[in-house]
Amino acid sequence: MSLKTKDRDVFDAIAREKERQQNNLEMIASENYTSPAVIEAMGSHLTDKYAEGYPGKRYYGGCENVDVVETLAIERAKKIFGCEHVNVQPHSGTQANLEAYLALIEVGDTLMGMDLSCGGHLSHGHPLNFSGKHFKIVPYGVNRETGRIDFDEVREIALREKPRLIVCGASAYPRAIDFKKFREIADEAGAYLVADIAHIAGLVAKGCHPDPVPYCDVVTTTTHKTLRGPRGGMIMCREKYAKDIDRSVFPGNQGGPLMHVIAAKAVCFKEVLSDEFGEYIKRVVSNSAVLAETLMENGIKLVTDGTDNHIILIDLRPIDVTGKDAEALLQRSGIIANKNTIPYDPQKPFIASGIRLGTPVLTTRGMGADEVRQIGQFISRVLKDRDEKTIAEVKKGIMSLCGRFPVE
Repeated sequence: MSLKTKDRDVFDAIAREKERQQNNLEMIASENYTSPAVIEAMGSHLTDKYAEGYPGKRYYGGCENVDVVETLAIERAKKIFGCEHVNVQPHSGTQANLEAYLALIEVGDTLMGMDLSCGGHLSHGHPLNFSGKHFKIVPYGVNRETGRIDFDEVREIALREKPRLIVCGASAYPRAIDFKKFREIADEAGAYLVADIAHIAGLVAKGCHPDPVPYCDVVTTTTHKTLRGPRGGMIMCREKYAKDIDRSVFPGNQGGPLMHVIAAKAVCFKEVLSDEFGEYIKRVVSNSAVLAETLMENGIKLVTDGTDNHIILIDLRPIDVTGKDAEALLQRSGIIANKNTIPYDPQKPFIASGIRLGTPVLTTRGMGADEVRQIGQFISRVLKDRDEKTIAEVKKGIMSLCGRFPVE
């Protein structure tokens, strides 16, 4: 029996979501659209199979087919990133971070990560997250004037506090991350180094961002965002940490893996290995640069005055609007973005003084420099004018773009 017949409420909600994606421009930097092949794998019969353990070492019988799928995912990921060991079972990027930390250090040890308000992630030490509850957190931020990581300050904090683990990576940092410098600091402080590349994994995979693998003990990532795969996580590490990582994932922090998601990861990784994906990622980065340039030309202030990756962070204070209000204005215009704190933000997180934008979905839909430049002008008009006439005119323009570049 079909979903439409079995559960019309859920069917209709899914249909409305498909329509929403088609008729709006998704510019949340942490989102992307998967291929039909990835969705097909996620909706497969593999969701029915319990497969606790690892290929060739399962607790349950009947795992010969899921072993093939998981092995494909592992080998393809190793080829993409040139890493020694991969675990594809983490359910999310946050889960991957938890498992990486607990493989290397003990509860109560000192962990050093980027402060959330400066562009870090909840799982890098926020007090409401497991990371902030289970470990002693020593945060580092960015320079107040430039918005960039100040490695002299990072080194000073690390040598003073002597963390057992340093995590580098971000969720709202528009500049390239120098993993080599982090490695030097970690060595001097006697700390493990973990890179969280959830946002930039696709860029790293195709050489459009510095590579953390040669410098870090462990690298974690999501498989959605710039990898354009299913929602999930992954851990890469040096061979000497392989057993500890695998034990931390299962049985340490997870039970049965989501085999349908792992199948979709395998499909995603095959796509990433293609030359076509390399061209796609280059366009993501170039589109981001065009968007940043257009916004600044139209009087919009950007944190760090630009971008090196797919992320743009707008500082709204000069135009006297909050992130919360800007998000609502843009959504009414057909542009989906998210409010975001800026470094040392005077506003609370649910109000915020910034807007975070990204170009992965625009690029997935086939848009290039001309379209992105037009979108940058639309965004600038909405944020500065904030009147009904402008919102209506921009909405019409957005609908035209959406019609020209349909969702696959």
